[in-house]
Amino acid sequence: MIDFIDLFSGVGGFRLGLNQALTEYCCIWSCDWNKYANQVYTKRFGFANHYAGDIRGVDAGSIPNHDLLCAGFPCQSFSVAGKRQGFRDPRGTLFYEILRIAEAKKPPLLLLENVTGLLSHDRGETFLTILRDLGSIGYWAEWQVLNSKYFGVPQNRERVFIVGHLREAGGREVFPITETDRVPTEESEGEQGVTSCLDSNYYKGARRQRTFVIGNLKIIDFYNQRVKTKNEAGTLKGEGTSSWSQGTIVGVTLANASRYKDTNRTPTQSEGLSWALNSAGDQDVLISKIIRRLTPVECERLQGFPDDWTEGVSDTQRYKLLGNAVTVSVIEFLGKRILRKIWSNDDDVK
Repeated sequence: MIDFIDLFSGVGGFRLGLNQALTEYCCIWSCDWNKYANQVYTKRFGFANHYAGDIRGVDAGSIPNHDLLCAGFPCQSFSVAGKRQGFRDPRGTLFYEILRIAEAKKPPLLLLENVTGLLSHDRGETFLTILRDLGSIGYWAEWQVLNSKYFGVPQNRERVFIVGHLREAGGREVFPITETDRVPTEESEGEQGVTSCLDSNYYKGARRQRTFVIGNLKIIDFYNQRVKTKNEAGTLKGEGTSSWSQGTIVGVTLANASRYKDTNRTPTQSEGLSWALNSAGDQDVLISKIIRRLTPVECERLQGFPDDWTEGVSDTQRYKLLGNAVTVSVIEFLGKRILRKIWSNDDDVK
């Protein structure tokens, strides 16, 4: 049995992913301060060994001994979408709580996750500080940027994962993960201008005058006014890949498209476009409609959670909680790989 703790547990992406990986993983302690996250987490996993409060008030000695420390530590202070105050932001300093607990408990392995902006913050000095600080308490680290779109969900979500190895415990490298290691998806990227996933930063691409579409999420060309493939419109199905149904294409649309031939105007900031497809051979005619936002259930599917996983809190909170969550399928993959590389020492274990 591999005992792990779940710091900054959120709605349970680490725990669910590891539970789905193999039954050998057992969460023996978890912690989060957000009341809405705790409401979801305890509903799904129970109250046993869960601390609903500020981790800074936790005595490290009171935490059970464990084999694996998991933490998707708060990323807002490193994200390019924020002010990027780093360790000057109180949320950024929570990384030192990980160090405090790791130094006290000395788990053989750490599994940490954050935004890719962590690598470039302060011209790389912040990440170098993290590596040095891990080294100072006896850990050597490896890391890799992984994109959720290669792990069974239609979302372009890049995150950096750090594996810390306790030097005295040894252990083989987990990274790099290559293309042959990734979870195959129903459709991979093809020709230029076609994507098989939804960008996690919905504002991206606005200056390129493109639209990302849910379903198989094909890019629509505003100038040619046609879909670049012949696939029909669709919605997301429970497995996280695309499921085609008749009806409209629901798009995350770009408010700043400079030319739109049907109306000869630029859409406003508050306005979007979705599209209905009328297929006539190779000529796919696009008809403008009003966009709708992703539902909480669709966001759960994009992150690899079961439907209604976050049900019970307001939609506003569900969006926030899911946006801050780790993609479950990525953690499931890493859990299997870590078991094979570190604890089983057997490459035949899948």
